[in-house]
Amino acid sequence: MKKKIIILFVCCFVSSLSIAQKKELSKEKRLEWFKDAKLGIFIHWGIYSVNGIDESWSFYNNYLSYSNYMKQLNGFTAKKYNPERWAKLIKESGAKYTVITAKHHDGVALWDTKFSDLNVVDKTPAKRDVLTPFVNAVRKENLKLGIYYSLLDWSNPDYPNFTRKEKRYLEDAKKWKAFTKFNFGQIKELTKYNPDLYWFDGDWEQSAEKWKAKEIRELLLDKTPTTIINSRLQGYGDYATPEQGVPITKPDNPYWELCLTMNNSWGFQPNDKNYKTSNQLIRILVDCISMGGNLLLDIGPKPNGTIPKEQVAILKDLGRWTKKHESAIYGTRAGIPFGHFNGYTALSKDSTILYLYVDNKPNGPLLIKGLKNKVNRAWVVGNGTKLKTKVVGKQYWSQVPGLLYIDLPEHVQDKDVTVIAVLLDGKVDLYREKGQVIESN
Repeated sequence: MKKKIIILFVCCFVSSLSIAQKKELSKEKRLEWFKDAKLGIFIHWGIYSVNGIDESWSFYNNYLSYSNYMKQLNGFTAKKYNPERWAKLIKESGAKYTVITAKHHDGVALWDTKFSDLNVVDKTPAKRDVLTPFVNAVRKENLKLGIYYSLLDWSNPDYPNFTRKEKRYLEDAKKWKAFTKFNFGQIKELTKYNPDLYWFDGDWEQSAEKWKAKEIRELLLDKTPTTIINSRLQGYGDYATPEQGVPITKPDNPYWELCLTMNNSWGFQPNDKNYKTSNQLIRILVDCISMGGNLLLDIGPKPNGTIPKEQVAILKDLGRWTKKHESAIYGTRAGIPFGHFNGYTALSKDSTILYLYVDNKPNGPLLIKGLKNKVNRAWVVGNGTKLKTKVVGKQYWSQVPGLLYIDLPEHVQDKDVTVIAVLLDGKVDLYREKGQVIESN
């Protein structure tokens, strides 16, 4: 009898372990495209573009009154909006996915929601749903679709917070129930688009229990089993979303993206001319790739639906570089630890190709330390030029690898970031010790 109980326990344990592994594999499968994508384009478009002010936070922080903020509804025309042109430009940049703000914290929806008249169809001169045409254009270009949705809604009369200084209520079960019904109603409307990605925001104001985060996740995955969810759902998301600052060390979550503005603003602000250069943004992209992450780079269209020329130029510059180096971008994995190469690196999925990103003009051969593998070939990505390699300092009696030098002629270097591919004799194998003492020659 005792033996039967033990066998039954072992079978149950193995079965539960198998189920857990299947769930994990399911997550890996859902997120594989995201892991491969490397570059996405964020779009902050809303009424805040009319006066060129901070989205939602302007009235929340009492920089202007709520009524004055909402007067911007009258200037949102979308009269030159061309979603097909947007989608083509995003694709040209080399991005594999895009995320658009369907509704920010101000509560203004870009689609014809039936749960509120605070939307661009009913309240602005645009008088039409601007989300659906973009969804269709994105699908036509075979890009992955992401929809941003703010869980909090400072305009909704049933939501407790209004501005930083003014609260509608502290505890009111009836009002909160009404708001939850509203939130689920709008989220359900968005599920008709079957997004590849849901990008939530504003979760910090309430707990997972109050948001019903678990139920939201279940709703989304029941409707679209392949969809993925960002981290801003109080612990019920799939991947991390560091913001504005490039991580110094890899985030704990193996799936992550850095969301970043081109200048200092998310939405269109004509007075903000503090744009990062294309070179700087390419180097930031490379930084993210080297740590196994993505870059979600933001643009802020004007109220008439056009994209500022500075942002168009940056997207086209990105496109030049990504097209040339696509084999060293998409589908790669995090590179080797710092110290082996004085710069950023990445690995092919099977770890047999090491990519070196050279973002400066070297004053001599490139150096890789601690590489146990033999090098079959090294070349410049984008033009195929074969490069000369040489190993020096390797002692036959020592486990410590020699120093691998790679010559990089100036005439083959890219104007932004040069990429070198190093084909190894197998999966990358690194020496990670502190060296050896010579005991006998």
